[in-house]
Amino acid sequence: MIMNKEREDIRAFSLENIKDFLVEKGEKPFRAKQIYEWLWEKSVTSFEEMSNLSKPLRELLQNHFVINSLTIKNMQKSNDGTIKNAFRLFDGNIIEGVLIPADDRMTACVSSQVGCSLTCKFCATGRMDRLRNLNADEIYDQVVVIRNQALEHFNLPLSNIVYMGMGEPLLNYANVMQSIEHITSPKGLNMSPKRITVSTAGIAKMIKKLGDDEVKFNLALSLHAANDKKRNDIMPINEHNNIEALAEALKYFFDKTGTRITYEYIIFKDFNDTLEDARELYNFAKQVPCKINIIEYNPIPDSEFLNTSFGRTEAFKDYLESKNMIVNIRRSRGKDIDAACGQLANKS
Repeated sequence: MIMNKEREDIRAFSLENIKDFLVEKGEKPFRAKQIYEWLWEKSVTSFEEMSNLSKPLRELLQNHFVINSLTIKNMQKSNDGTIKNAFRLFDGNIIEGVLIPADDRMTACVSSQVGCSLTCKFCATGRMDRLRNLNADEIYDQVVVIRNQALEHFNLPLSNIVYMGMGEPLLNYANVMQSIEHITSPKGLNMSPKRITVSTAGIAKMIKKLGDDEVKFNLALSLHAANDKKRNDIMPINEHNNIEALAEALKYFFDKTGTRITYEYIIFKDFNDTLEDARELYNFAKQVPCKINIIEYNPIPDSEFLNTSFGRTEAFKDYLESKNMIVNIRRSRGKDIDAACGQLANKS
């Protein structure tokens, strides 16, 4: 294997790559498995921590590789217990990740990109430029830090992971998939894929690719309107991934995986909160087994949108339930520290 003079991120290398490197350097190949275990099961951030390796081997690794772990630049705790982290990456870029505590679960909300390119009108992250995709290890590291915070602050294990932070996961497909592999592997964090939800603004061809890859994790679609005119207005991505294309892709995904879809629907005052909107949502959602999360809007500065009333939200929910839809109303968490849905914008 040819190595660059500049040290490379060891977590970008497969087990076989590391084994090849060791053999080339005259080391025993079985050491690769030990190194991999330290990196992905034990989540170490330095070669010095790899205590069952000889000092010369640790120095060899140190001379050729780096472990580009992230650090916490700032941590804020909400009145409701939600913890928002501003993470500094190895190149100085900042992303955010959130621990959302509840009575029955501890959820990590993680980012997949530095910024976002989708410009959804209601989302603070959408006003940022997309600077780059996150590497698989940078997504994994967010989970490790937030898992440790769940134990430290609540004495409870992390139970769920949602890819709903900064960025569009399906525009960083390979790294998102690799991060999930490390998170779910017995040789990694060993979490169940059924405890992971990847949320997309709706990229039809990539939803089909998830189906082709027969993924085991859950899929959520940020829908927010079930007709093209309204969705085009708030989510420009809909112009190339319209409601009909999304419906076809979601049917394909369900046929391939058998996994029920989750629809995320932020409800805005006088925009998408009428019974006619609920009817349109039902007609779209009934095409595949699903559940619907109605989410209260979290205002961002200079936004044209407002949260709708309690009465309208309840009437919207009642209509869907009368059609035998599974519906949950999601109340915002961490709003006071800009940690709620749509508020992540590196203001901490």
